[in-house]
Amino acid sequence: MDRYEELANAIILRAVDDYRRAIRQLKQRKDYQPAIDTKRDVETFFRSEWFSTLTRLDGIVLLERLRSEAAA
Repeated sequence: MDRYEELANAIILRAVDDYRRAIRQLKQRKDYQPAIDTKRDVETFFRSEWFSTLTRLDGIVLLERLRSEAAA
């Protein structure tokens, strides 16, 4: 794996961590604006052309998995 792939993976993993944290925060307080903003931003990122440039993963599928994980 080259350094660009490592960087791309780190960006995606950070987005996943940020999304999970935002979901946890929203479970405690549904009106917490920073978590609402983070959740929205990460969802936009997963659907973006930039995400598709960084990885071959399907951002929609990843988002669905994170949502089902949060529901469990």
